[in-house]
Amino acid sequence: MKNLLIINGPNLNLLGKREPVLYGSNSFSDVLENIRSIYPDASISYFQSNDESELIQALHGASANGVVGIVLNPAAYTHTSIALADAVMAIDIPVIEVHISNVFARENFRKESYISKFAKGVIVGFGVESYRLAIDHFMRSEN
Repeated sequence: MKNLLIINGPNLNLLGKREPVLYGSNSFSDVLENIRSIYPDASISYFQSNDESELIQALHGASANGVVGIVLNPAAYTHTSIALADAVMAIDIPVIEVHISNVFARENFRKESYISKFAKGVIVGFGVESYRLAIDHFMRSEN
């Protein structure tokens, strides 16, 4: 059984309520329940915080919990947090950066990611399906 972790950054606790045209109308608990039903052979844990330091601690603590892959939606910290990028760089666990919306079709400041350089890959613009695509990669890969 693969032990995977999904980490969501600021404001994603409002998924389903905040800008449903952009982010959809499902809560993340609905999304997570669906993903877990698709991958019963995976242990998929979830962490969300609006606090940058808590996100960094979740990344740092993942290996102690036996996590072999992380799906990270850093949200607005994508474009602002060198500290979060450093945390991704510092760990030995592969991280896939995901975004619900197509950040390249939005405001110019959203087109730059401090995280991408250190991520195994980036998935953008497929709505909440972006999470499933990342989990699918981890389930099919050896690491």
